[in-house]
Amino acid sequence: MEQLAHLYHEHISELNRRVADITSRENLSGLVIHSGQPHRQFLDDMDYPFKVNPHFKAWLPVIDNPNSWLVVNGHDKPTLIFYRPVDFWHKVADEPTDFWAEYVDIKYLTKADKVAEFLPTDIDDWAYIGEHLDVADVLGFNRRNPDSVLSYLNYHRADKTAYELACMRKSNSIAVTGHQAAKTAFYNGASEFEILQVYLSAISQGENQVPYSSIVALNENAAILHYTALEQTPPPQRLSFLIDAGANFHGYASDITRSYAFEKNIFDDLITAMDSMQLQIIAMMKPGVSYVDLHVATHHKLAQILIDFDIATGDATGLVEQGITSAFFPHGLGHILGLQVHDMGGFLADEKGTHIASPEAHPFLRCTRTLAENQVLTIEPGVYIIDSLLAELKQDNRQQQVNWNTVDTLRPFGGIRIEDNVIVHSDRTENMTRNFGLNR
Repeated sequence: MEQLAHLYHEHISELNRRVADITSRENLSGLVIHSGQPHRQFLDDMDYPFKVNPHFKAWLPVIDNPNSWLVVNGHDKPTLIFYRPVDFWHKVADEPTDFWAEYVDIKYLTKADKVAEFLPTDIDDWAYIGEHLDVADVLGFNRRNPDSVLSYLNYHRADKTAYELACMRKSNSIAVTGHQAAKTAFYNGASEFEILQVYLSAISQGENQVPYSSIVALNENAAILHYTALEQTPPPQRLSFLIDAGANFHGYASDITRSYAFEKNIFDDLITAMDSMQLQIIAMMKPGVSYVDLHVATHHKLAQILIDFDIATGDATGLVEQGITSAFFPHGLGHILGLQVHDMGGFLADEKGTHIASPEAHPFLRCTRTLAENQVLTIEPGVYIIDSLLAELKQDNRQQQVNWNTVDTLRPFGGIRIEDNVIVHSDRTENMTRNFGLNR
């Protein structure tokens, strides 16, 4: 924890530097960052699970306390307006004593609607950063989420500080423990629902604490990209298992996927081939490389796998150009990872917000940036038997290049996705996921 505290001090200094830079450019006195507030369920007296503003938790690991605020100007010590109501119905947040508390001036807010008493008096010169624009309007903010400010902050969020990298390593370590437990549960005969409970128990995080809804899919369900239905009884025959699940540490996410075959067969061999390909793509990562180029290279490597496994015929380039590989691999290679699973800034060419569009042939990419040092990205190639996409190939001459018998053999297994979380360094890549022992 002492090491984390040291890194946190440097982290706060960097965030202050960024705020000083952008507020000077925009002629602002500073930023007022709202943690957010609960959303009430429709026709109910209960709230949805609270999700903190990522720009708030960038400053400090307070992820579960709505109605809190940060006042930052890039020069002075940040002020934290920490919500601590008098409340016997709910657990009230403890007074902060963690490693980060000494780096902020803390003021305690007991009534959410009295926050104006704690905010700067010259509010016209400050910008509101947060979700609740109606609240900002009542408080008198004229500048609410300025595009120039958000573009700047989102662009630089991709450049992780040493503190952020330490948090993400820990997040990966936690998730790997859960993945290993889930793998054992699969081979021991657990249902999808049971596997998820094993995973959450292993990482000691609830379903509202993990950074996204976990995907736990057996057999054909693995072909549903965002499958979260969770069958409660095991299937009659156990063929395959795909788990896409992460963990949270101090507000930073991990996002890891693994695929398994229950027995040694063609599907298991296909997983081995995909695993090798994924590592080849990671080996290509370095500063200056276009993420779009990595995605396209993945399609060419996948095309060769389709040929090698007699799933498709022809030459690799032709399979890519005709969109045949896209029917088997319809999503993007990955995304920027950090404060959010799909972190902001993946399409930004610069801090001014210049947009880099996805190529027309690959519209589902979540990142089009050029790689740079200290970025963290996921690399998650996949291959699936998705009948609705393969049906399009049957509408023209491309159907002749697909071995439908092999497709029929693979259909009950669903699909494969292998996802690691990777740091780009100046002279190497750091595969956090594999480093913590989650290999093939």
